[in-house]
Amino acid sequence: MQDLGIRVLIEGVNLQRLLLGLWVTARIACISVAFSTVLGIFFGILMTRRNRAVRFLCRFYLESMRIIPVLVWLFIVYFGLSRNFHINLSGEAAAILVFTLWGTAEMGDMVRGAVTSIHRHQYESGHALGLSEAQLYRYIIIPQAVRRLVPGAINLTTRMIKTTSLVVLIGIVEMLKVGQQIIESNFLKSPTAAFWVYGLIFFFYFMLCMPVSRLSKRLERQWQS
Repeated sequence: MQDLGIRVLIEGVNLQRLLLGLWVTARIACISVAFSTVLGIFFGILMTRRNRAVRFLCRFYLESMRIIPVLVWLFIVYFGLSRNFHINLSGEAAAILVFTLWGTAEMGDMVRGAVTSIHRHQYESGHALGLSEAQLYRYIIIPQAVRRLVPGAINLTTRMIKTTSLVVLIGIVEMLKVGQQIIESNFLKSPTAAFWVYGLIFFFYFMLCMPVSRLSKRLERQWQS
């Protein structure tokens, strides 16, 4: 009977290694998303300022993160900073930094769009009640903007989870790298192992992204009721 390669998943510690790689992937994604969410809110509010210099700097940062591919930023931060500025960064720290910078830019632009979409009379009503600028954003603007942010924020979160696969190119042993190592070490005795290994990796990515999507739908139903 032909070996279908599924045995590779349970041989030795292969499954344990894949789960450890999954943990690395999830850790990088979760930390990056958390930082991006907090910093993105502040960055988005900053983008709504009328000061031309501030708006120019914000726009320059946003376009830089959008135009230059994430992979290039990974190389710049991990290889460029360490060699030219003698900064000792681990691969995981470099990845979290890059994904946080990218996520902050994207989240900030979504926050800016959500905030500016709120009708002007909401601001005027808050000022008429005697609210300070901080109180206005805390009690009126941000709660309304959050509801408009959810679909885009969920999409950004899933994109960040999937894009973590790029960190393999700066030497981080995450889920995809572990899968490649298992496939290469079993190539001769199990030529079809790639199908099962990548299939399991696909399932793991699906399980990471599905709860986020379900949470989004649940929040939308609660807010609509």
